[in-house]
Amino acid sequence: PDTVNAVLREARRCNFSPSVAAQSLRTRRSNTIGLLLPSVANPYFADMASVIITELNSAGYTTIVVDTMESEQRLSESARSLISRQVDGILAVPCGEKGMDLEMLSAQIPVVLIDRYYEDTSLPYVTTNNYQGGLDATRHLLSRGHTRISCIQGVQSSMPNKERVRGYVKAMEDEGLAQDIDIIGNEFSVQNGYLETKLLMSRAQRPTAIFALSNTIMLGALKAIREAGLRIPEDVALISFDNNLYMDYMTPSITRISQPVEDMAKLAVKILLDKIKGASNCGSQLRLSPIMVAGESA
Repeated sequence: PDTVNAVLREARRCNFSPSVAAQSLRTRRSNTIGLLLPSVANPYFADMASVIITELNSAGYTTIVVDTMESEQRLSESARSLISRQVDGILAVPCGEKGMDLEMLSAQIPVVLIDRYYEDTSLPYVTTNNYQGGLDATRHLLSRGHTRISCIQGVQSSMPNKERVRGYVKAMEDEGLAQDIDIIGNEFSVQNGYLETKLLMSRAQRPTAIFALSNTIMLGALKAIREAGLRIPEDVALISFDNNLYMDYMTPSITRISQPVEDMAKLAVKILLDKIKGASNCGSQLRLSPIMVAGESA
């Protein structure tokens, strides 16, 4: 003990910092987790990252955050780069339609998906029941007498988008409005919401309601509606997927489908850490229920 204390005192005096790389060679652990996100600029993913980083920090892990920019190639390259840096595990919001690279890499390192997942994947994931959310949002608009409901979607290949659209289509078909189904758009961005809504507002028979499949799409739609000199919800109702506190401070406050981001993030972290510890029963694939948050926009 005296020798240990003497060494530690001298290390502090010299401001010595141990080499994490050298330690990881000895312990085979780096206490580092890779977090792959499709867009750190999106408030939804920023909120998710905040919870994940806090949870991992409490468990003694450092998080390396990588923006894959909604690119399947960049996702694969980033995952391999993280493995070369000897991270202990990877949390990923995947993009693209093929998850073979992540599936193969999971043989080398624990991988857990969050928010999105691949069809028929064997990887554990935690997501929202997006189909139910799409169904609930559309039924909410239908219950208020709307029949011309346009759906502005995001990245068409992502599983949450597919499931939200499926819920929208189901609700419209159940009301006998299959001929009025209107799905437009191609990315989860403010610009997509803005441009598509601009086109909608220029139609001879514009929609009376818009279902935006993300908070970013909603912001673009909101701007376009206001530029058209229309009122929300009197002229055009607006409902959004995703929740954020700022939506309560907008005029009008936004009606939205809230995803349990905090619960998703905490569960995904727990599953990943259990896998790192070698637990054999952590292959969970979980879908959490969304919640309708009433606002004044729909």
